Amino acid sequence: MSKRDYYEVLELSKSASAEEIKKAYRKMAIKFHPDKNPGDKGAEEKFKEAAEAYEILSDDNKRARYDQYGHAGVGGNGGFGGGGGFGGGMNMEDIFSQFGDIFGGHFGGGGGGQQQVKGSNLRIRIKLNLEEMVNGTQKTLKVKKMKTAPGATSKTCPTCNGSGVQLKVMNTMFGQMQTQTTCGTCQGIGKVADKIPAGANAQGLIKDEEEITINIPAGARDGIQLNVRGKGNDAPFGGIPGDLLVIVEEEVDQVIKREGDNLHQELYISFAEASLGTKREIPTVGGKVKITIEPGTQSGKILRLAGKGLPSIDSYGKGDMFIHINVWTPQKLTKEQKDFFEKQMSSGEMVAEPSGKEKTFFDKVKDLFN
Repeated sequence: MSKRDYYEVLELSKSASAEEIKKAYRKMAIKFHPDKNPGDKGAEEKFKEAAEAYEILSDDNKRARYDQYGHAGVGGNGGFGGGGGFGGGMNMEDIFSQFGDIFGGHFGGGGGGQQQVKGSNLRIRIKLNLEEMVNGTQKTLKVKKMKTAPGATSKTCPTCNGSGVQLKVMNTMFGQMQTQTTCGTCQGIGKVADKIPAGANAQGLIKDEEEITINIPAGARDGIQLNVRGKGNDAPFGGIPGDLLVIVEEEVDQVIKREGDNLHQELYISFAEASLGTKREIPTVGGKVKITIEPGTQSGKILRLAGKGLPSIDSYGKGDMFIHINVWTPQKLTKEQKDFFEKQMSSGEMVAEPSGKEKTFFDKVKDLFN
């Protein structure tokens, strides 16, 4: 099932301001909150859907990528979402830990009291060649991250007794006033370290290396960020792990060059091949294919292989592959070859005779964009 448009989910126009986005999300979150709809799976899914939409639209960078590329640009199942930890799939812990303040304390998970801390995110870059970007691939990487040290334990914060908050009573001219602040000892977590193994920090975390397998979906693009949930740094005291943010970088191909969804490559042929015609095998991102060079092919001719480019990131089509033909002029000739060409020149054979139908360089460039 395809994802709904995030603006549609929050009932917003694409020109909505940050404040309008926040108000719209709060309205939807309250309407479909599990506390108001106990046991209603449909309401729970709409609650998650609204949270996912808010996660993207409330972030200027993510919103810009979404406006340009749709779900594929931010982790939706239009190309980068679904399984494997990418994109959507937010759970209740994610929502309450990230957006609990939106609810203003009306429901569980969003008000004062103990809160579940989330570990910090990790960011890495991964290089992909054109074939991997087109067809998708799987990469196993060694990532250094903060992990809970073996043997580390925690205990209830003695200052706030696990509530995460401290109450202060002040005497004023109007009587006693009570205020609630985040606990300064545990920073609102409700727990503090009990046993810290050697080498671990004050929160019981230690730097370690972990092998992480990442599924790169087909249609990835240079600069796209993939979100692998729960594979970032561990949180202290059993909290929610952070995410691993994977930024895709395109590896420069020595033969095939990319221009948007279209691909280009140069093909050099001999004078004999250009004159008599031939068949050549060329590489594409989908494997090698055979093409036909017609007799009398001129240098500069461009052959188009429809659908042999990259899949479009915002539609179901594919780009094309353009083969730029160059006739190679030999720089050294044997005596027999030289005698042959001199004979043709002196007899008036094989002279340049443009028909007037040949396309100029600018015509060819114009054709590429039509």
